[in-house]
Amino acid sequence: MKLAMIGFGQAGGKVLDRFLEYDSSRGTGIIGHAVAVNSAKADLMGLDYVPNENRVLIGQSVVKGHGAGTEPELGEECATEDIEEIQTAIDRMISSEIDAFLIIAGLGGGTGSGGAPVLAEHLQRLYVEPVYGLGILPSRDEGGIYNRNAARSFQRFAGSVDNLLTFDNDAFKTGGESLDQGYSEINDEIITRFGALFSAGEVEALGDNVAESVVDASEIINTLGDHGITSVGYASELVDPHNESKGLLDRLRGRNEDNGFATPGDATNRITSLVRKATLGKLTLQCEVDSTERALLLVSGPPEALNRKGIDKARKWLEDQTQCMEVRAGDYPLPNEQKVAAIVVLAGVTDVPRVKEMQRMAIEAEERRKELQSQSEGDLEDLLEYGDNEQ
Repeated sequence: MKLAMIGFGQAGGKVLDRFLEYDSSRGTGIIGHAVAVNSAKADLMGLDYVPNENRVLIGQSVVKGHGAGTEPELGEECATEDIEEIQTAIDRMISSEIDAFLIIAGLGGGTGSGGAPVLAEHLQRLYVEPVYGLGILPSRDEGGIYNRNAARSFQRFAGSVDNLLTFDNDAFKTGGESLDQGYSEINDEIITRFGALFSAGEVEALGDNVAESVVDASEIINTLGDHGITSVGYASELVDPHNESKGLLDRLRGRNEDNGFATPGDATNRITSLVRKATLGKLTLQCEVDSTERALLLVSGPPEALNRKGIDKARKWLEDQTQCMEVRAGDYPLPNEQKVAAIVVLAGVTDVPRVKEMQRMAIEAEERRKELQSQSEGDLEDLLEYGDNEQ
């Protein structure tokens, strides 16, 4: 799937940079155009892979290059003021080679949470290609103000894009590491999951190893649909890199004895087990699986390890779990890969406890803000009254 990616804000720019690194090192060809947008000059200068001419500094008259901090209103103002500057950088793409737009933004700060929905609405007016968002939620311990911002931005961002793919930092945060190291590891998780998903659509990259059931850009677009929230599951397992394929006929028969499997059933069981782990394990956004409207199952890895019977069995299991009939499935052969991976896309999910909790935290943060404001005003009145008595 060929994407025009726009990284909005600090988190969005860093993730975009990692996507470009992934695309370059693996030769996936998923990025047709890349633009980084920020109100902080230092953040733009810190990127390694985004072309200089596609780094757009916005809001000079508003924040003077120092960033919008944790104020989404400033981020929205910056984006609105300089939307034509952003459009100029986007115009450098070859639109005929793009399947969709992907706007990447952290939703807890100021620039991305405020500006990304503005850009999404702008692109929706100009292009027929789908406009997707990749919204990154702050962890719980980042504080009430970040969760308040995310709760507000999440709702608007989801309403302005064709589908909001979501990644919750809280689900992948581990203890003991530094802040920078923690974010770096989280970004690795983002790229692993969404990079694997979007690269599957680039069927021309497969060479002679054509998938038995091709998942192309249209399958991904149909799964994401024109509304809703998406969560992605992922699980992988190493295989023996020294084993060689027995060919298509043996794959159809399920003969994998020389590929690390004692019986044909072992290949099937490996795939079904990975799909279960991907679906019931750690999702990019924890949700009730049976609230899914549309689903996509993708299994990638060495051609000899992609067992058709296993994929069919896993797809039927996923249908039962999601309770929806619109479940697509396919394989993505990667001859030089040393692991089998299952990617499960749950699109249109509606029962999401994390979003409800984030909204609760936002209400509590707002109540606390009003309480402190009221207290501050009371202290000021006391101070003024004391001063009058002294005179």
